[in-house]
Amino acid sequence: MKIYVASSWRNHMQSMVVKALRAAGFEVYDFKNPAPGNHGFHWSELDPNWKDWTPEQFREHLDDEIAVDGFDTDYQGMNQCDACVLVLPCGRSAHLEAGWFIGQGKPTVILLSDGEPELMYHLADRVCVKMDEVVAFLEGRD
Repeated sequence: MKIYVASSWRNHMQSMVVKALRAAGFEVYDFKNPAPGNHGFHWSELDPNWKDWTPEQFREHLDDEIAVDGFDTDYQGMNQCDACVLVLPCGRSAHLEAGWFIGQGKPTVILLSDGEPELMYHLADRVCVKMDEVVAFLEGRD
């Protein structure tokens, strides 16, 4: 089974989840290192001041070749994966990725980081609070 780990660049747990899933024998797509020599897409590749963009600038940059290539790489990774683990906290992209997996009928697990309630997490196949719960579910033991 190949797992897509959806999370945030700022979430230090993401790399630990990737490592734990690989140690459990899963193949894992890591958006921070999607291929040898590829360290993932960063908006700063387009503009070091990307955080100051207006909505219009953001919309324009979505079609930049570098952004499109970054999207294509992650989307291909999604299509090649059998399941998704959403690692919180994370942002909009990771939630869209998890929603895509749910819409495809592919197993989706949410790994909680806090107790903030979210009603729509009921759409996921499993909500976990520990990594061993995630692994057990993906292995079919839970």
